[in-house]
Amino acid sequence: MNPPLHIGFLLFPMVTQLDLTGPAQVLSRVPDAKVHLLWKNLDPVPTDVGFTINPTTTFADCPPLTVLCVPGGFGIGEQLEDAQTLDFLRRQAEGARYVTSVCNGALVLGAAGLLKGYRSACHWLWRPYLARFGAHPVAERVVRDRNRLSGGGVTAGIDFGLALAAELAGDELARTLQLAFEYDPAPPFDCGSPEKAGAARVAHLRALQAARIAAVEERIARAAARLDLA
Repeated sequence: MNPPLHIGFLLFPMVTQLDLTGPAQVLSRVPDAKVHLLWKNLDPVPTDVGFTINPTTTFADCPPLTVLCVPGGFGIGEQLEDAQTLDFLRRQAEGARYVTSVCNGALVLGAAGLLKGYRSACHWLWRPYLARFGAHPVAERVVRDRNRLSGGGVTAGIDFGLALAAELAGDELARTLQLAFEYDPAPPFDCGSPEKAGAARVAHLRALQAARIAAVEERIARAAARLDLA
């Protein structure tokens, strides 16, 4: 029997659930994988769509992880300055084979000091902030830099999951999983990136999110100021 591949996802209040559940669905099918949903306690955690997800493992009880993953969501604001969360990420990252993120979860890895000098993907609205943490922002769906693997915004988490499945168990297994999940995207509209959506639609979305982003910007500035990026 092979040793388990412990794959841990940070589960925090106001997480974007698809950032977590998309790759978790894929990676749960990797042979010997054991998926952990990680939080400070085992109380149900509210997501940004109103329903809750139950953690499976506390920070204190978490085994050494093969894969550490931080999903995104507007709930990252508090996590950027949460000493308990950031300390947990640093400890697990020391021994993890892969340190990963989806969407703006990359900023939480950055706040933990885990992206300095690394290339990283991120949701396009949040991508420029990666530089505050010494990371190199990359406008791609999935980015690998050494043992850092990152997915772009929300739905890119499925692409990320398949790419990581290939790293863990080979291309053929990942291809089989893609077929099993019938992952064959054919979106009804060709506007899933700022380049395709057009300037007016991008400006409209920026305006809709401006207040929420501004609130997190203050936390990003404080979190970046705490790091030694020399």
